[in-house]
Amino acid sequence: MAAGAGAAHLPRAAGPCPPGVRQNPRPGRARLQRAHPRLLLARPLPRRYRPLPLYAPLPRGPQQVHLSLRPQGMLSARGPPCRPHHPRPRRRRGPPYRPVCLHRPDRPLHQDHGGLRPNASTLVSLLPLLAQHGALFQGTSIHAYCLRACLEQNEEQVLIGTALLDMYAKCKQLVYACRVFHGMPVRNDVTWSALIGGFVLCDRMTEAFNLFKDMLVEGLCFLSATSVASALRVCASLADLHMGTQLHALIAKSGIHADLTASNSLLSMYAKAGLINEATMFFDEIAVKDTISYGALLSGCVQNGKAEEAFLVFKKMQACNMEPDIATMVSLIPACSHLAALQHGKCSHGSVIIRGLALETSICNSLIDMYAKCGKIDLSRQVFDKMPARDVVSWNTMIAGYGIHGLGKEATTLFLGMKNQGFAPDDVTFICLIAACSHSGLVTEGKHWFDTMTHKYGILPRMEHYICMVDLLARGGLLDEAYQFIQSMPLKADVRVWGALLGACRIHKNIDLGKQVSRIIQKLGPEGTGNFVLLSNIFSAAGRFDEAAEVRIIQKVKGFKKSPGYSWIEINGSLHAFVGGDQSHPCSRDIYHELDNIMVDIKKLGYQADTSFVLQDLEEEEKEKALLYHSEKLAIAFGVLSLNEDKTIFVTKNLRVCGDCHTAIKYMTLVRNRTIIVRDTNRFHHFKNGQCSCGNFW
Repeated sequence: MAAGAGAAHLPRAAGPCPPGVRQNPRPGRARLQRAHPRLLLARPLPRRYRPLPLYAPLPRGPQQVHLSLRPQGMLSARGPPCRPHHPRPRRRRGPPYRPVCLHRPDRPLHQDHGGLRPNASTLVSLLPLLAQHGALFQGTSIHAYCLRACLEQNEEQVLIGTALLDMYAKCKQLVYACRVFHGMPVRNDVTWSALIGGFVLCDRMTEAFNLFKDMLVEGLCFLSATSVASALRVCASLADLHMGTQLHALIAKSGIHADLTASNSLLSMYAKAGLINEATMFFDEIAVKDTISYGALLSGCVQNGKAEEAFLVFKKMQACNMEPDIATMVSLIPACSHLAALQHGKCSHGSVIIRGLALETSICNSLIDMYAKCGKIDLSRQVFDKMPARDVVSWNTMIAGYGIHGLGKEATTLFLGMKNQGFAPDDVTFICLIAACSHSGLVTEGKHWFDTMTHKYGILPRMEHYICMVDLLARGGLLDEAYQFIQSMPLKADVRVWGALLGACRIHKNIDLGKQVSRIIQKLGPEGTGNFVLLSNIFSAAGRFDEAAEVRIIQKVKGFKKSPGYSWIEINGSLHAFVGGDQSHPCSRDIYHELDNIMVDIKKLGYQADTSFVLQDLEEEEKEKALLYHSEKLAIAFGVLSLNEDKTIFVTKNLRVCGDCHTAIKYMTLVRNRTIIVRDTNRFHHFKNGQCSCGNFW
C-alpha cells in the first residue's frame, strides 16, 4: 500500500491469499471512484479532514476489521485476530468487552462465515451504537463499506443514509451529515428529524429551525413527533414563545397532539419559558404521563426559582409509583440547593443510592453543588473524592463551592490538582477560580490566573471574566484600579460590570466615584432592581435623601420592584421563613423575647448599632429600632430556641446580609456560645468565637 495519510486505516495482512482466490490489490477501483463523490458532494476537504481513503488499495488475503467495544465508550480498531471465525481478545486489565467484527466486502461470499456478510439491516443496527460511543473513525469505515458494497443503491438506501446521517450528526460532524442528507434522493421524516436533532445537539438553533421550516415546505406528510420535539427544543432555547405557540397549534392541527413525545416537548417548552402555570395546566391535560413528563415540569419549576413547587411535583410522581430517572434527580437536587434544605438534600442523596445512581457523574456534580450551598463543604469534598469518574464540570463545581465559602487557597490547590490529572480548564473554570480569589481577598492571585487564562490557555475573556476581575479589584479596595481596568477593556462594559464597581463604592463609602459610576449606569439604563437599589443606597449614605427618592420613583415607573428581604432556617426538615418585623410565626412571642435578651447581652460586650445602614431619613432612635428586628436576627433567635447547643445554626437570606447584622452576629456567637452560618446572595459567612470567615470580603 502506498504511504499516505490514510494508509494506516487498512492494515495489510501478513499471509498470502488463499488458493483459488484471484489476487487483486485494487478491486472495484473504478466503481469506488464513481461512488466516492457521493460522500464529498460540495468540494474535496483538506487531507486532515478526510475520514478514510475510500478507493485506496485493499489488503491482500483474508482480513477482518475488528472493533472493541469497551464500557467506557471508547472504540478502537484492532488488527487481524488469531482465529478468523472466533476472535478472542487478548488479555488486558479492566472490565471485559464484546468484540464486533466487520468483514471486508472484497472477499468472496463463500469465505465469509458460511457465505454471510453484513447487509443493510446489520449496519443500520450497528451505526446507532457507534453514534452513542462517538466512534467517528469506525463510522466512516462503515460508510466506506457501504459505498464499496453499493448498499446505498439498493431499496434500503433510505435506512442506510439516515443511519449514516444520524451517526455523523451525533458525532457533531455536521458537514458530513449535510452531505449525506443532500446526497439522498429519497428522505423520510426520520431523516429530517435526525439532521434537525444534530443541529440542536451542536447548539445551532437558528439553522435547526430553518431546516424544520424547509421540512414543512416538503409537505405535512413529513411532520412527525420527533421532528416537532426538536423544533420545540429550538423554541425553548431561543426563548421564542411566539413560534412555540404556533407549533402547538400545528401539532393540534396535524393530529399528533396525543403523541407523548410531542406533549412532553410542549410541556418542556412552556416550563423553560417561565410559564409554570400554563405548563402545569398542560401537564394536567396529558392523559398518560411518563417519567419525562414529570421531569420536564419539575425541571422548569427549579429553573424558574420555584423549588417548593418542584418538591410537590416530585411527591405527585412518587404517589403515581413513577420511578425517577437520572434527569429527574439531577433536576430535583438543585431544588434542595436553592432552598438550602439540607435534610431534603440528604434524602435525595439516599434516594439515588437506593436506585443505584449515586456514581453517575451528573448526579455527583449535583450533590457537590447541593452540599456546598447547604453549608456542608466537607460533604461536597467527600462526594468529589469518591467519584469514579470526573469531568470538567465536577472540578468547576468543587472550585466554585470553595469560592462561596471563602476558601480561595483551597480552590487554587484544587485547580492545580485538576491540571496535574490532565484535565484542561475551560472558561467557566477561571470564572469560578477568580471569583474564589475575590471572596478571599487574594487580589494578586486573581490577577495571575486572569493572565494565565489568556496567555497560557488561549481562552478569550468573556464579559463574566471581566465582571469577576472588577469585583476582585473593587472588593480589595482598589477602586481606582478597577475603574481603569474597565476603561481598558476590549469589550464595551455593560451594566453588570459597572454594577460590580458601584457595589464596592457602597461598601468602601467612596461617594465621589459612586456618583460618577451611577451617572454611567443611568445612561446605560439599569438592568433590574439591584442597580436601582445600589444607586438609592449611595445617595442615602451621603445624606442626599431627595435624590434617593427620585431614583426610587424612576424604579417604580419602570416597573422594577424591590424584593423584600427575608431569611429562613430549616428545623427538623421544615423550613421557617421570617420577614423583618414580622410577627406571623406561631412562636413570635418567644422569638422576640429571646432576641431582646440577646441584644441586651451583646451590648454589654460593646456592640453598638450601626445606623448608617438605615437608608431612611429617621431619628436615631427609630433607626436603631429598624435595625433590631431584621429577618436574619429573627431566624437566628429561633434557631437558638429550637436547636441544641451543639448544633450549628444555618440561616439563608435572599439578599446581601446587612452590615449591622454582620457585626451583631459576631457578638451572638460569644454570648450564646454557638456556631452560626449565614448564606446570602454573595457567599457563606461562618461565624464562630466572635469572628467571621469572610474577613469582610463580601
